[in-house]
Amino acid sequence: MSIFWAIVFFGLLIFFHELGHFIVAKLVGVKVLKFSLGFGPKIAGRKIGETEYLISAIPLGGYVKPLGEEPGEEMPEEDKPRAFNFQPVWKRAAIVIAGPVFNLVLAYVIFLAFLSIKLPVAIPKLDSMTTTLETVMDDSPAMRAGLKKDDVITEIDGKSVMDWNEMAEIFSKNPDKELTLKIKRGADFIHVQIVPEPVKAQDESGKEIVVGRIGISKKMDAEIIQSASIFSAPFKALDAVYEWSVLTIDVVIRLLTGSVSAKQVGGPILIVDAAAKAASVGAFAYFNFIAIISINLAILNLLPIPVLDGGHMMFFAIEALRGKPLSEKIVVNANKVGMALLLLLIAFVFYNDIIRIVVPWIQKSMLQ
Repeated sequence: MSIFWAIVFFGLLIFFHELGHFIVAKLVGVKVLKFSLGFGPKIAGRKIGETEYLISAIPLGGYVKPLGEEPGEEMPEEDKPRAFNFQPVWKRAAIVIAGPVFNLVLAYVIFLAFLSIKLPVAIPKLDSMTTTLETVMDDSPAMRAGLKKDDVITEIDGKSVMDWNEMAEIFSKNPDKELTLKIKRGADFIHVQIVPEPVKAQDESGKEIVVGRIGISKKMDAEIIQSASIFSAPFKALDAVYEWSVLTIDVVIRLLTGSVSAKQVGGPILIVDAAAKAASVGAFAYFNFIAIISINLAILNLLPIPVLDGGHMMFFAIEALRGKPLSEKIVVNANKVGMALLLLLIAFVFYNDIIRIVVPWIQKSMLQ
C-alpha cells in the first residue's frame, strides 16, 4: 500500500503542474503535441485530437510538449502561428508560470476543503525548529550539565548542528556516551560535557531499542488558521497558501545562506516514506502533506535556474528588456549548466535519503 499512496501522491502533484501548462497553452492558441505523466519510455498512450496523452515509465515528473518548444525546430509555415517559440513573450511566460500556479491551486483546494469543514491548517514557525532550549527537565542529564532555558546548542563533539531533529538524532544514537556540547548563552559561548541517559523505546516496527535522552524540550510554535464558517473558508485558504509559501521561501533562503542544515533536504525516497506514513495516520495528514509539498514544488520550480520554470521566466524577462531573445547558443549552454546543477541536487538528495532511510533499514534488517 505504501507504493500505491506514493503513486497517488506523485500523480496528483505532476498532474496539476502539467495541467497548468496544458490548459494555458490551449487557451492562448499553442498546439500541444504531448501531455505525459512521467518521463522515459511510454507505457500507455492515446491520441485525442492533436494531442497524445501518455503515461511514461519514470514517475518522478512529467511534461507537456508544445509545438516549436525546441530551438531550431523545423515546421511547415502554416503551423508557425500555433508554435510556442513564435508566440509573444507574455504568452510563453503565461504557459510556463501556469505549472507552479496550478501547484498552488492544488494546495488551495486542499486547504479550502479542510477549512470548509472547520479543520485547522497549521503553519509552523521556522525559529521554533532551531536548537534553542525551551525546557530543561528536573534531575535530567541536561540539568546536571548546567543547561538552561534559551541556551542554543551549536555543536556536538565539534560537529555543527542547526536544527532540532538533527541534534535529537545524535543524542538518541549515543546513550551512555559522553558528548561535548558547545552552547551559545546570550553573547557568550561555553562548552559542557553531557552523557545521554539510556531509555527504552520502540522503533517503527515495534521492536524495543535503547536510545539516549538528555531531558530537554522545545516549544513548537505554529500559526493556526481556522475558518468560522464556509463563507470565510475561501479567504482563509488563500491565507494558508500565502503563509506556507512565505515559510518555504524562508527555508530556501536559510539553506542557501547555510543557517539551516542541507542534511535536512530530502528527495523521492524520503517523500515516499513520508507519504506512506501520512496515509497510515489518515486522510487529513495525507492530503495536508500533499498540499505542503505542492507549495514546495511551486516555489522551487520558480527559482531562476535554467531548465526549471523559473529559468524560463528569467530568459523571458531578459528578452522583454532587450527587445529580442538571447542567442540559441547562450540558452543551450545555460540549460546544460542548469541541468548539471539539477543532477547534482538530485544526487545530493538521494544521498541524504539513503543515509537517513535506506542505510538504517538495511542495518535493521541485518540485525533481525
